[in-house]
Parts: sequence; structure tokens; C-alpha cells
Amino acid sequence: MCGIAGTHHLPDGGPLTDRLTRRLAHRGPDGEGRYDHGDVHLGHRRLSIIDLSGTGAQPMVSGGLALTYNGELYNAPELRAELRGKGVRFRGTSDTEVLLEAWRRWGVECLPRLRGMFAFAVFDERTGELFLARDQLGIKPLFYVRRGDGLVFASELKALAGELGGGLHVDETALVASLLYYWVPDSRCAFREVRKLPPGSWLRSRPDGRVDTGRYWNLRDVATEAQAGPPADLAAVVEDSTRAHLLADVPVGTFLSGGLDSSYLTALAARHRPGISAYTIGFRAADAKFEAMPDDLRYARIVARRFGVDLHEIEIAPDVQELLPHITHHLDEPIGDPAAINSYLICTAAREAGVKVMLSGMGADELFAGYRKHLANLIALRYQKIPPGLRHPIESVVDRLPVANGKRGFRSVRFAKRFLSFAELPEETAFRRSYTMYDRDELTGLVHPDLAAAVDDVLTEHADTYHDNQLHDFVNRMCLADARMFLPGLNLTYTDRASMAASTEVRVPFVDVEVVRAAFSLPGNRKIAGRQGKAALKEAASPILPREIVYRPKGLFSAPLRAWMSRDLAPLVREVVHDGELVRSGLLRREALQRLADEDAAGREDRSKHLWHVLTLEYWYRGATEAGAAERAA
Repeated sequence: MCGIAGTHHLPDGGPLTDRLTRRLAHRGPDGEGRYDHGDVHLGHRRLSIIDLSGTGAQPMVSGGLALTYNGELYNAPELRAELRGKGVRFRGTSDTEVLLEAWRRWGVECLPRLRGMFAFAVFDERTGELFLARDQLGIKPLFYVRRGDGLVFASELKALAGELGGGLHVDETALVASLLYYWVPDSRCAFREVRKLPPGSWLRSRPDGRVDTGRYWNLRDVATEAQAGPPADLAAVVEDSTRAHLLADVPVGTFLSGGLDSSYLTALAARHRPGISAYTIGFRAADAKFEAMPDDLRYARIVARRFGVDLHEIEIAPDVQELLPHITHHLDEPIGDPAAINSYLICTAAREAGVKVMLSGMGADELFAGYRKHLANLIALRYQKIPPGLRHPIESVVDRLPVANGKRGFRSVRFAKRFLSFAELPEETAFRRSYTMYDRDELTGLVHPDLAAAVDDVLTEHADTYHDNQLHDFVNRMCLADARMFLPGLNLTYTDRASMAASTEVRVPFVDVEVVRAAFSLPGNRKIAGRQGKAALKEAASPILPREIVYRPKGLFSAPLRAWMSRDLAPLVREVVHDGELVRSGLLRREALQRLADEDAAGREDRSKHLWHVLTLEYWYRGATEAGAAERAA
């Protein structure tokens, strides 16, 4: 895991690459390197995981090829053996050298053969061409900007914004999208001039300034092919992926919430690495009680005892006013999920204990229908069959119920209100409304009137993505939409940035090409059976995990937002509503923000997530404009 940066055909490319690489130091504190060839410059910051010696240093240069690479190849041993069989001689044991030699032999055709997480740039001195590539599922980030006939790229947006800020403009449609989702979709970027290389794609920058792109792997097509094949042996596929993800020359640990996903991975990892370390979090008792949060620690301790895991418990009681701007800066784009704080604090604790690599259960909910929204959308189909005369009294009662009082929040009421907000809508609209922040009218009323068209563009993009498939059942359509939007746009993004802010690598065994193929080989009725989400994964894990872990109520890798909003962050909310940059710029309407704050404070509606995201957006916007990025016209 590392940070990469570089330039192609830019007159100031060398100094610019140096500055970009320095801004990525947190991604790779173990070493740095530069490569220069004419007007091509590559930079690298190294976090040493495999082959800790100098033979793994980057940029790696051999036989006219230069490579700067961020990621891990979990099938590197198999590729190494195949290449050796073809006469390739290796100097060291790094997966970087395997990737370089695979590119030399197969070029772009090597990309579908790679199993792992990666973003890299490779320059061919003979042709003068620079290639960029990103992994199939968008685990690792790669941003780039065209400047005339030249190109500049980096692992993180903040590096580009810090060096090119005066030439960048805030993309207001991307900010509208972030308000809807509480994250920026991977298809968009918060600055108009910056692009994200899409998952499963490559880009070629030629010596004459031409740039072309291609796609080597498409999740939609893989899902379609998988549904036509036989159901996979899920237990075998997950175990194989977990084993492969343990490949490292440094200590490896796990996230352990005590939920199904992290417990399953931890149990499998402990088979191969007895005594493996695991990290779990708890909250201040008062905060957890107010939020009605489940006791994850109790379940994590059960798993740790059962499998001989070295459990480290971390109590989260942060100074959120101080931590909020810090984590917002590291997340690159406005992301309103407080789980990023959890990831950052866990990874910081692991790093301080000497653990550089962590396994996470990220991705299982998206692929195997584990979120409440998946089951809720199925229930909504049945709810629509209830006669309106019976539905309306229920809706009237729920509408009048408070979501909190001064002492605690009422989670069941919040769920009921949320359910009724989408239960009668058509499939795609209901699915979108079940996990996004606003309906169309609410979002249009929150932003400047000139941005109404941007609202429609964002909603249309969601509909187009959701319908772009040939899957036969509703559950798998939801899973595919999540894997294409929610997973890379939110969960993989905050996991990468929060972990790398702590100079730690997080690996995601469920977000693996073979696990994805297996997931879409299963029909929806094996993912949601009765009222059980992730039924197929529970079946796979049952021979290993205790029943009370497999079938425990779903936990939340989140934070006590309502407690924070009602106490720690209340003054900041008032400041942002009355005199924040978003309001002063005209991007958001003060009256609409005030209404959200009043509803939340009174306990009429749960607006804590809405307000948390407004705070993250405010801090991001301040940082962007302070760096010189152009604001919206007054």
C-alpha cells in the first residue's frame, strides 16, 4: 500500500511531481522514490508490506519500463510461478516486480489476470506511452487532470487540490450529489477538472498528447454471466480469498465488531495465523444508551475467546469538534459517514501496536443483501398490497411519534418513519429513497434555485445506473447497484483514506473478483430468506461461528450521532446554519438548514445524519476555497 503521483508532458512536471509525492507521505512513511525520463516523472511513497528490502523499492525500473504502484496482488505467487516458467528471472520477492514483468509480457492483457487491489502507472521508454490502471472493483483510488497535452495524476485528490487549487473549480453538481447520498459517487469528482479513473479501466497518454481509455472488466457483465452459471461454493470461495489476503511480510490484524462479516473473516484468518490481533470499538456508555446501540464488545469477546484471538478494545470518546475537520481533510471529498472516524481510530491504534495490515468485512452487506434497506424494500412490495384504508391510519400515527426525547433516541420510530418515506414508491425510486438523504423536493428546496437542474441530473444518473443490468431478481439488482455506487463511492473511499491517514493498509477479502462472481451466482432468495438478510453467508459461516454470532441482530459500524449533535456539535451547527460558507456562498439556503436543525433539536425527526454531512461539507468547502479553488458565482 502506497502513494503514487506523476506527470506526463508538463514543463513543470519534475517539481510538481516532487510536491505531489510529499503530500502523500502519510500513505508511505517507509520510503520514497523518483523516476525521471525526459518530460515523464513518477513519484512514490512506500508502505513496506511485501519484500521489505530494497528490491521492492519504487518506482521500479527494469528493461525500459518504469512502474509506480499502489496496492497488493494476492495472486502474485501464482503469476510469479507462471512467469518463471516462461523464463523470467526475478531479483526479489515483491508483487511489484511480478506486476512489472506481467506488464512486460502481456501489456494491457495482464489486467484481467490480476487479483487484488491496485492503482498504478507504467511508462514505456521505447514508445513514450504512460499507462494508468485501476483495480476491477475500485478499491484503490486514482485521480488525474489533463493540462493541455499533458497529464498529472495522484492517489489522492487533496494532493492535486493542494498543488493545482488555483486552476480548479468546485463542481456544484458533485456537491449536490454528495448532499443526496452523503458521499460523492465514483463517477463524479468534487472538482470539475479532475477525473477518477473508473474501476476496471485503463488510460493511455501518448507522446503526441492524445489520451485514450479502455475497460478491461465490467461488474455488470460479470454479474450477468454469473447468474447464468451454477451457484458457487460460497464457503470455499470466502476461505480462499481470506487466505490469499493474509499474504504479507509484516503483522496482519483484523477489524472485529462481533458482527457476522468481521467475525467470519477473523475466524478464518485465525486458522492460518493463530493468535492474530483483532481490534474492536466501544462508545461512552451515555452515548451508546442515547443512540440505543447494540453491545458489540460482548460479541467480539465471544469470538476472540473461541478462536484464540488477541483482542484490543478501543473506547471511542473523541473530541469531535477537533476530529471533524481533521477527518474531513483526509477523506478528500465531502463524506458524511462518521464510520470514517471509527476506521481512523482503529487503524491508528493498530499502527501504534506495530500492525500495518488489517482485514475488514467491508463489502459483504452490499454483495449479500445485509443492509436493512434490502429487506425493507422487499417488505415494501408486500406493504403496497395492504388496502389504503388500513395503511393511512398507520402512517398518521407514525408521523406524530417523536424520534427522541431528552434522554434517549427511539430507533424503532426512526426506522418506521424511514420505511414509510419510500414504501409506496416504484422500485428504483424506493431503493434510492431507502438509503439517500432527501427526496427530490427536499433537495431542490435545500440548494440554490440555479441548481435544480443539477438535482435532476443526479437523480437521472442513479436511475440509469440502477436500470443498467440484465439481472432477473430484485435482490440482486439492489446488490449490483450497491456494488457499483455505494461500495466504491462511500465505503471503499473512506476505508482507504482513513486507514492511509494512519499509514495502515486495510484489505477487504469480500471485495474480491472471485467472491463477487460467487455472490452473483446466488439467486436473491438465497440472500434474503424470510426476514434473514445475508442468508447465504450465514449458511456458509454456520459450521465455524457460534450461532449467537451468526444470528445476532445486525450491528452498526457507525457512531452515536444524535448524542454528538445534541451536545458536542450543537454550537457548530448553529454557526454553520447562520454564518457558514455554504450559506454565504448561496449554495445552501439558510431557511432550509434552519428547519433541519429545528426538527432535530425538537426530536420531531432524526436529522442527525443530514446535519453531520452538512458539517463535513462545510469544512470541505472551506478547505477547497482556501486552497484557491474557484467558488460559485455570487
